[in-house]
Amino acid sequence: MTGSIYSQIYTKFVRTGIFLAVVLSAGTAGYWFIGGRHYSLVDCLYMTFITITTIGYGEIIDMSGNPAGRIFTIFIAVSGISIATYILSNLTAFMVEGELSKAFRRRKMEKMIKKLRDHYILCGVDGVGFYILSELAGTKRPHVMVDIDREAIGKVLETFPDGIFIEGDATDSDTLSVAGIAEAKGLFAITGDDNQNLVISLTAKQLNPNVRVVASCKDLKNTDKLKKAGADAVVSPTSIGGLRMASEMVRSTVVSFLDTMLRDKEKNLRIEEMAVPATFAGKAISELGLGKYPHILLLAIRTEGGWVYNPPDSHMIKLDDTLIFMTTPEERTELEKILQS
Repeated sequence: MTGSIYSQIYTKFVRTGIFLAVVLSAGTAGYWFIGGRHYSLVDCLYMTFITITTIGYGEIIDMSGNPAGRIFTIFIAVSGISIATYILSNLTAFMVEGELSKAFRRRKMEKMIKKLRDHYILCGVDGVGFYILSELAGTKRPHVMVDIDREAIGKVLETFPDGIFIEGDATDSDTLSVAGIAEAKGLFAITGDDNQNLVISLTAKQLNPNVRVVASCKDLKNTDKLKKAGADAVVSPTSIGGLRMASEMVRSTVVSFLDTMLRDKEKNLRIEEMAVPATFAGKAISELGLGKYPHILLLAIRTEGGWVYNPPDSHMIKLDDTLIFMTTPEERTELEKILQS
């Protein structure tokens, strides 16, 4: 994984700058002794500087008839010129190759991620990852993209220019830590490689046992392995695609309804779920005040004993019941605030 801007600058410039300072100091001290201490330290430093930079001015300290002094000058010149050339070449590469802008952009992303709570991490943005990203962005859920392929990230950013991303290997625990796995609500292991998804699932659960992991699986025989590695749910895009095609044939109107709901950018309706907190346990559905939300339609409640479909207003809800309802992202947010208050 690429290091932070500070580690890059330290590696490329600070340590080298220290070596250059050592050469300048050694040269200044050396010329002071070689000159019989008759020259000031400024003159000795100036002599060292013009030697290193090959400016070519005349000798400030006379080296004629002093073989040891000229050998020392050669040593200072070779050492200093090598270090200065290294610094200049790296500085040029840092600017020309865009490494500086990448480093600052990464630092900006890391600061934004540190502010996130209960967000989602997408490990893999190509293929199915793009559609998951579209859904998270469309429903205004905070998320972070992680992919080792900068080109793939670039393509996604063309559609979602404000997306938060980390360029790195999602199987690396350091990468997931930077992506905020400790504060994340969920993680998608969707790289397209079952082995990588397995390692990502295992690593994510080790870093945050409470995070929900949904993994993609190409080969159905790997489903159990992914679940044992920590995935809470395993989805096969091939299997889902087959079911979708069958539904298109036998219940096309239902499929059309769901597609229209998902693609309607004006109303942006979604079927959502929300757990009932302790503050509302033992109360009737009517006390939730759902009537003031024009787009909220309560479809069902999942209880310990099973499902209650189309529950009446008099139905008493219990702690940890899960409400299943259709709504917009804005009204979902308002309902969350009420339930959490």
